[in-house]
Order: sequence, then C-alpha cells, then structure tokens
Amino acid sequence: MENTQHFRKLENMYHNHPLNKFYNAKISISADKSEIILPIQKKFHHAASAVHGSVYWKILDDSAYFAVNSIVDDVFVLTASFTIYLLAPISSGILTAKGNLVSSTRSQFIADSEILNDLGEQIARGSGVYIRSKLKLSPKMGYKLENNF
Repeated sequence: MENTQHFRKLENMYHNHPLNKFYNAKISISADKSEIILPIQKKFHHAASAVHGSVYWKILDDSAYFAVNSIVDDVFVLTASFTIYLLAPISSGILTAKGNLVSSTRSQFIADSEILNDLGEQIARGSGVYIRSKLKLSPKMGYKLENNF
C-alpha cells in the first residue's frame, strides 16, 4: 500500500524550499518514483544561450533523490555520489526529469534519472548512490501537509 501522506509531505518539502522556488519546478512523488517538471527560463542559460549543466544536474539528482526518499519515511537521505551524462543542449520548452529507484539495501540506495524534452527525447541521464542520514524528517524542514506552492 502506498504511503500517499508521506509523498505529499515530501512534495511540500520540495516546493517550499527557497532554492526550488527560484527554479519554479513542480514535483510529483509515488512509490519508487518521482517526476519533476521544469519550464525553461532564460535565467537558466549559460553564455551560449542553452541551459547550464547545473540545471540538468539539479533536476536529475532531485528526481532520483525523491524516488529514494519515497521509500524512506523516517529520515532525510543524502546523495553520496551522482554521475550525469549530458546528451543534448536545450534552450527552450519544458524539461521533465523522471527518477526511479533501482536497488536498495539497508545502508545504500541506487536510483536513475532521465530528462526528456517536449518531444519525449532523452537529453540527459544520471545515476546516483544515496544513503540514510541521522536527520529525522520533520515539519521544521518543510516535511508537513500543507499547500503553499
């Protein structure tokens, strides 16, 4: 049975963080999965007028991260490592990052993520290793039920 209350709290934690308000991305979380929708803005561009790689990295890691934290309902998980592959530049449209849990043990989780453009073409992909922290999920970090996004 899915823990939809946990998913909604994670979504609120994401949406209410100041950095994510800068990006204006929207996330949806389900068991073992997450999806982030990010409309491209010119402020994401580097000098050559395409989206900077840091934006790719952020939504790849975030979508993989929340796929992992979807099954961890007591503590904040941490990114231990993350590798990305930039496959194509993009300068306009909407980015969709899809994260999926691949493997889990007591101490380590592996998740993959991909970014698709408006045509459903893969423009980047990544894979990360995540670990459990000792930091309990709490309302102080935005892990609570409310709609402020």
